Amino acid sequence: MSHDRLSPLDASFLHIEDDVSHMHIASVAIFEGPQPPFQEVVSMVGAKLGLVPRYRQIVKFVPLQLGRPLWVDDPHFNIEYHLRHTALPTPGGESELRKLVGRVMSQQLDRTKSLWEIWVVEGLEDGRWAMLSKTHHAMVDGVAGTDLLAVIMDLSPDAERPAEPAVWQARSSPSGAQLASDALVNMVTSPYEQLRAAWAQTRVIRRAMSYTREVGAGLVAMGGIVRRPPVSSLNGPIGPHRRYAWASTSVDDIKKVRKGLGGTFNDVVLASITNGFRELLLSRGEDIERVVRTLVPVSVRPRDSSGKAVGDGTFENKVSAMFAELPISIEDPADRLRAITEQMDGLKDSKQAVAGEALTSMSGFAPPMLLAMGMRLATRAAQRNVNTVTTNVPGPQFPLYAAGRRMIRAFPYVPLGGQIRIGIAIFSYDGEVNFGITGDYDTTADLDVLSGGIEDGMAQMLKMCR
Repeated sequence: MSHDRLSPLDASFLHIEDDVSHMHIASVAIFEGPQPPFQEVVSMVGAKLGLVPRYRQIVKFVPLQLGRPLWVDDPHFNIEYHLRHTALPTPGGESELRKLVGRVMSQQLDRTKSLWEIWVVEGLEDGRWAMLSKTHHAMVDGVAGTDLLAVIMDLSPDAERPAEPAVWQARSSPSGAQLASDALVNMVTSPYEQLRAAWAQTRVIRRAMSYTREVGAGLVAMGGIVRRPPVSSLNGPIGPHRRYAWASTSVDDIKKVRKGLGGTFNDVVLASITNGFRELLLSRGEDIERVVRTLVPVSVRPRDSSGKAVGDGTFENKVSAMFAELPISIEDPADRLRAITEQMDGLKDSKQAVAGEALTSMSGFAPPMLLAMGMRLATRAAQRNVNTVTTNVPGPQFPLYAAGRRMIRAFPYVPLGGQIRIGIAIFSYDGEVNFGITGDYDTTADLDVLSGGIEDGMAQMLKMCR
């Protein structure tokens, strides 16, 4: 029986993971009380597992990396291993919750199990509770992650509970010897396999050829990251432990700034983040006559006429990237936003994301062993030439519920890797825009300065709109 093979991009997230760089993404959801019994949450998730088969599968590696890993059913799947129950110490405030998130996210997911966990957290102040959802990046990218969140949760407080799910039976998985044998057969017949792969890629190639100039211009623009940014405390060796902070604003406030000062939604978000890094480096006594270079992941999933990403029935990663430079030297909030808007317009014209998409698609040609080595080197090289990662994922603009309780707020978590000590993820939900900030534990004890600076940056722009 055939099994799904990881895409080259998904496999790369396993290849670049090491003892200090953990490639899981996550969300922190806070709910109104009272907290439901833990077993009720287990039943809620269990009833939805049939809709997300990947949640009961594990990664099986091909011996000697002769082929890309496969997703196979976990014959020992136990939902109560993946759902954890814990509580915060008194007083159960946001500070205690953020510390818990940092500890949970510092632990690598067990690769012998399905690559996800959900922690149910009780003891929050005002009778609230939380859910920490942790998923390996090889399993799902950020845009698909919002789809999974909606699948697991309910759209109304009185949603009808699904009937008791049918007994699930794991499919048999191939042995290591069988996987190696299949890979060797493919290698022997490689001319045919390469031709077949090439033919399957012709659609991508034709599309790429139709905008050769766009891809070429994108490659030239991406070549700019070869220049290393000035040395600063934002980059350097990291450890395995994490700090976590957050900042918040609203969709309405961002709209006010757009109306008053111009720019797109993302431009306003980046302007706020720019002020955060400006205040952080000022507080550290570092030179701010520079830029902070950030990698900005871009979804290349198909979009409808409104610009919304369209699902294709899978949860595979479909992302490319652009590289933006945050002008932290600019003190005036309006000038800062204007500079970002002009730069982002230029990046869109340069087709950086188009070039990245074409390169990602072509990576399917690489022999798996070389792909593994190449992704490690490429990731480390890129991360030596950027200061941070900034990813923005649009979430549902309507309430979600778990076990009849409304989700009040949701914060995202982005992993760190290479020489990057701080990463920022933005998640919009039900009128609120929340920034989840990941920091290396040993080098970012002042992470709250950054989160406060982000909120201060928004306040500065709002003040100019009055």
